Amino acid sequence: MTQAAGLWDQFTVLLASPMTQRSLLAALIVGVAAPVIGTYLVQRRLSLLGDGIGHVALTGVAMGWLVGAATGATDLAAYAVPGAMVAAIAGAVLIEVVRARGQASGDVALALLFYGGIAGGVVIIGLAGGTNANLMAYLFGSLATVSSADLLVTVVMSAGILAVGLGLRTALFAVCQDEEFARSTGLPVRAMTILIAVVAALTVTVAMRVVGLLLVSALMIVPVAVAQLITSSFHRTMVLAMGIGALVCVSGLTITFFHRLAPGAMIVVVAIALYAVVAVVRPLVRARRPRPGPVHPRVADDVRLQPVSQER
Repeated sequence: MTQAAGLWDQFTVLLASPMTQRSLLAALIVGVAAPVIGTYLVQRRLSLLGDGIGHVALTGVAMGWLVGAATGATDLAAYAVPGAMVAAIAGAVLIEVVRARGQASGDVALALLFYGGIAGGVVIIGLAGGTNANLMAYLFGSLATVSSADLLVTVVMSAGILAVGLGLRTALFAVCQDEEFARSTGLPVRAMTILIAVVAALTVTVAMRVVGLLLVSALMIVPVAVAQLITSSFHRTMVLAMGIGALVCVSGLTITFFHRLAPGAMIVVVAIALYAVVAVVRPLVRARRPRPGPVHPRVADDVRLQPVSQER
């Protein structure tokens, strides 16, 4: 009891810190927004798209450093986030165009993003006068460095992601479920698929500070996977995934307040642990549910058949 009271006192002291407040708010906002676009990616069977975009965004981070060095900026990282955003959007649109035109299969295009993004980032950061260590905060997240301006940008971009993901839910679901049917109804399928890719790129950029570019796809996909174990409805899956994303982000970050662990990695570990627990408990719960009765109850026939008379 005394130990629990001591932990609570320590937590309340931490909550009084502006840095802790900004970190919790950023984690909460990103946890709600990321699974929204992740639901569409899972529906389109493009769960690894976030990883590919994250690798390209790393090249954008390095290009931001290069621009900062070329312009003589005092802080070379000042253009890192804008560079990541531009590179992520360009990479997402490129892979969607390549996939739609059939010039390369989706997995080949993703592989090109994976390898080219990491290699380009490492090479360009060297040209900018930086080292691989400068990329670590972007690879694995750095919530401790979130400033008030960063929080404001996170709020604005997350609001845009939610507006598109929730406001166009019906049209985007139709495109993700069956492109041919969506095209026959008059929906601009090409524009919708590119819009999904662009919003996915913005989500990667927003979540970069929380879990890092290497783990951002997990925050977009794992909450959706957990929600799919519980419900099969697309709408309920999205809403539940948003709640799960917020829960794992706040829980993982809170754990790191008491243990010296990386927040981004801890958030992903909590999400995967929750998936494992739900996957184990779900069959047990279903086995204990009472089985439904017969679909057609046995009742007396309401039509009485007369025997057929035989004529001799």
